[in-house]
Amino acid sequence: MREFSDIVRGLKDPRVRFVTVVDTDVSPDLRYATMYVSVIGSEEARIGATKALQGATAYIRREVARRLPMRYAPEISVTYDETAERAARLTLLIDRANAGEATAVEDAESPS
Repeated sequence: MREFSDIVRGLKDPRVRFVTVVDTDVSPDLRYATMYVSVIGSEEARIGATKALQGATAYIRREVARRLPMRYAPEISVTYDETAERAARLTLLIDRANAGEATAVEDAESPS
């Protein structure tokens, strides 16, 4: 995963500035790799960064082959990882629910 992160960080495309390689999965025979990425920014930024990375997969593959002693350079696919986005939504929902409970408790405790 570190090599993928270093390679992505070295890309000159401005669309990948706020990309983080969250995880990688490599097939047992090392011929296929999936790079899971997270992008800070809007939906447009996410789409642009994902497209930029998909366009750079040949370069990333060459760099992996150059840097790592492997018999085959893995075929690379890029997938957007929604985990951070989902966690933020859940945190927001929990905060709202807690705020609603606090309001309900305050209403119940206040004299009528």
